[in-house]
Amino acid sequence: MTTARLARAAALLVAAATLLPGRPAPPSLEADLRRAAAALGPRHVLRTRHRHPDGSPRYVNRLVREASPYLLQHAHNPVDWYAWGPEAFARAAAERKPVFLSIGYSTCHWCHVMEEESFEDETIAAYLNANYVAIKVDREVRPDLDALYMTAVQAMGVSGGWPLNVWLTPDARPFYGGTYFPPRDGDRPGRIGFLPLLKKLRAVYDAEPARVADAAADVVQRVTASLTPAPSDTRPGTSALSLGYRLATRDFDEDGAGFGRAPKFPRPDQLAFLLRYHRRTGEAHARDMVVRTLDAMARGGIRDHLGGGFHRYSTDAAWRVPHFEKMLYDNALLAMVYLEAAQATGRRDLGLVAREILDYLARDMTAADGTFYAATDADSDGEEGRYFTWTADEITAAVGPEAARIAIAYYAVEPSPTLDGRSVLSTPQPLSDTAATLGLSPEATAAGLEAARAGLVRARGMRTPPHTDRKIIAAWNGLAISAFARAGAAFDDAGYTARAVRAADRILETFRRGDRLAHHALGGCVEGSAFLDDYAFLEGACLDLFEATGRPRWLEEALTLQRTLDAHFADEVHGGYFATPDDGEVLLAREKPTDDGAMPSGNAVALENLLRLGSLTTDDAYDARADRLLIALGKTLMQRPLAAPRLLTGLERRLDVTKEIVIVTQGDRDQAAPLLARLGAAHVPNRVLAVVAIGAPQQTLGALVPLVTDKVAIDGLATAYVCEHRVCRLPVTDADAFAGALAKIAPLP
Repeated sequence: MTTARLARAAALLVAAATLLPGRPAPPSLEADLRRAAAALGPRHVLRTRHRHPDGSPRYVNRLVREASPYLLQHAHNPVDWYAWGPEAFARAAAERKPVFLSIGYSTCHWCHVMEEESFEDETIAAYLNANYVAIKVDREVRPDLDALYMTAVQAMGVSGGWPLNVWLTPDARPFYGGTYFPPRDGDRPGRIGFLPLLKKLRAVYDAEPARVADAAADVVQRVTASLTPAPSDTRPGTSALSLGYRLATRDFDEDGAGFGRAPKFPRPDQLAFLLRYHRRTGEAHARDMVVRTLDAMARGGIRDHLGGGFHRYSTDAAWRVPHFEKMLYDNALLAMVYLEAAQATGRRDLGLVAREILDYLARDMTAADGTFYAATDADSDGEEGRYFTWTADEITAAVGPEAARIAIAYYAVEPSPTLDGRSVLSTPQPLSDTAATLGLSPEATAAGLEAARAGLVRARGMRTPPHTDRKIIAAWNGLAISAFARAGAAFDDAGYTARAVRAADRILETFRRGDRLAHHALGGCVEGSAFLDDYAFLEGACLDLFEATGRPRWLEEALTLQRTLDAHFADEVHGGYFATPDDGEVLLAREKPTDDGAMPSGNAVALENLLRLGSLTTDDAYDARADRLLIALGKTLMQRPLAAPRLLTGLERRLDVTKEIVIVTQGDRDQAAPLLARLGAAHVPNRVLAVVAIGAPQQTLGALVPLVTDKVAIDGLATAYVCEHRVCRLPVTDADAFAGALAKIAPLP
């Protein structure tokens, strides 16, 4: 919409605000809405079918004054939405109405579907406005609310997912919930309709208040027990690792690779655990499950073969048809596990997949200041996956008949009945097989494919791209910084390391408020109090940057973040860390996260950070905190370890002998390149690394890392010291000897 049309829209917003069906807006909103509308600017996208003849929106609600992209998507629904806050609950209490809470995020496909079907429906909106107080929450802005009410819905026996829809009492206690609902009975077979459900639950709320109160009390009790688990008696041992391996073997899909059945998720933290289990036990099947899964994903449609990166998950068991949104955290975690698999197997092609992911993030998901955007949508031009899918005719038009013949064969272009006859690109066979099938030489086939790919990239670039959520989330950026820092060190790629440094510099500069952090930023506005994940993931990123650069500054940053975690998030009674700070908003329960979801739990990453800090600083207090964390969350590891594979990986590290590696140089870090190349190619996950030049840098770092003190560069050569329990082997300057020391593994008992 043009600026002029937006101005006209702004002028109409106040009048439109009084027309919300079933709930006229109070006059006190007028000035606020007028200011909010004027401030929206030309980049605001009107996602509504309810418009005046000139294109301006017919409806507006309170979400127009919010910054969240997800909330703004709903700002022109006919629903009288509130953002989360005391105003909504005060009205619910005053009017004795239940609260309808809907949680989602801006790139969520099924959130868009429910918006179009139900929240844009004037009849449904009128009933909702007259009988409920409706609240919208962006789960990426308030992960604490999402975790709380997701746990509540799961306690009701419903599988989680988004949109997450929960019915609450006016004191925020949940009494019913679910995920996506079609608008009316019969719209989707087997699913209750949203409008009939609204009516039924309001009738129960009015007629049977005691039943509602009892249901809410029961859910709150179960949520509290789930979010704050009772500690175990002792720290878990190797039996938890063995149980995790056995359960993974049982769940492995021998036909399609990966775990479970459709829909199938990548599970990078589980794959990393299996790589480390193989390293400690020699169990070939542990590594085989990882390699087969990574290969299947790399060949499948879940991978974007033109633009790089991976989609959210596969809707089928063979990784062919994805759910097309792309998340920053998925791609950061997958880049790290592909990198680790390349180190564990020596396979260069797995490392190339990691590089492709990072190059995609650098090209398409990086803000002007070097930080990383949150996600891209599944939908464009009103269809899921339209941007990413093809027909044979489209390919031929884009690249010509000869190159198209190769591309169509190699990318297995076949009409899919689930995608309106369009095809998701995948590579089920090697290029050599395609050459043989087409009767071409391998060289001609490779050249033809390269030309076809370039043409397809150009043609796709002319399509309407999916929406990009430009939120900068501290925790998610921490994962991306770790991925770039680890790849920079492993590949000796200064460009990757520089990207990691730039993003970390910017986050720490703009998100810091004294000793505290903010959670996210949008359009230059930094907002929200940081959560456990924000501190833990950024701390891990700083430790990765310390290893990648050798600069003490990054270890100091990690220590600072750890002090804040200990001061405001630690459970000093039972151990572990809460998701929210001690001075945060008081909710029904204060979560102590154990399970991994799409991302690892903050406690799992905090455990790794503590163990790394203990090895670097030689301060036993960090190991003691790590052990208390494992005891606090130990029941999960002993009873259902695959619910928390990243925590399981942390336990494996605690039960290993950490390699404390010091490399001393006469000059700059480049002198250590031959040694670092061997380290980058080796699978040594349970290690810490300090690279330091003799003289003043060594003295400075020695105050933080005592192991570097008094180490010498033999004959002026870069010299490696491999230590265990602070006792060092004889120093070596030869890369082969260094590699031999790295290869020594302490097997699991």
